[in-house]
Amino acid sequence: MPYRSPDLRGVTPQGRGRFPGFDVLDEVKVWDDVTAGVVLGRLALPNVMVFFTPEEIAIAEPLVDLLLEQDGEPRIPVLAMIDARLAGGETDGWHYDDLPEDGAAWRTSLAALDDDARARFQKGFGELEPSLQAALMQALQDVSQRGEHWHGYPAKHVWSLWTRYACAAFYSHPWSWNEIGFGGPAYPRGYLNIGVDAREKWETADHSRVDPVPFAARVENARRQHDQLLGRGES
Repeated sequence: MPYRSPDLRGVTPQGRGRFPGFDVLDEVKVWDDVTAGVVLGRLALPNVMVFFTPEEIAIAEPLVDLLLEQDGEPRIPVLAMIDARLAGGETDGWHYDDLPEDGAAWRTSLAALDDDARARFQKGFGELEPSLQAALMQALQDVSQRGEHWHGYPAKHVWSLWTRYACAAFYSHPWSWNEIGFGGPAYPRGYLNIGVDAREKWETADHSRVDPVPFAARVENARRQHDQLLGRGES
């Protein structure tokens, strides 16, 4: 494996994680060469994006960071990974009939988001404070959940496009695997200890017994109740 500084061992996005000391790259020695090359390549993406224009990058970078709550370093280079996919024509092999193909849909939706920012705040999306960017994105998510259209397209399909690409990139990166305690590719080694709380010798126990999902659901429910009280949410 290429040299890694000790400072880069067990990296997680923003230093968050539930599996202290776990580093999936410790197991790179048992992966086949092709798999190892693919995974390690995600740590060394090109510095220059080739699909998105500089103007689009200024919109898309804060967009994907807000979607994934990447509000500090270290950040997974999600936009660079999306850029590489789109530049290489590596889509999911399908797209919504009521949206353009994925590359064009990204360009169109980013321009629409920037138009919303200028109409509401007289600045481009990339120039806004994160709180105002989040407000615009929340407004779109609310429109999506009501099943309405946004700039002529079904909002839920635009939202799906963004989140699908962002999550696929984020959770394909070794740093996110460290965060969630994922042991990496099973081939060719495989897993022996299958079951709840059963771990392989290279896995690390979760240091928190709190399930994060119910908490997230409570936060979302509280936000919606607050919006309804203010007349901003669904009736």
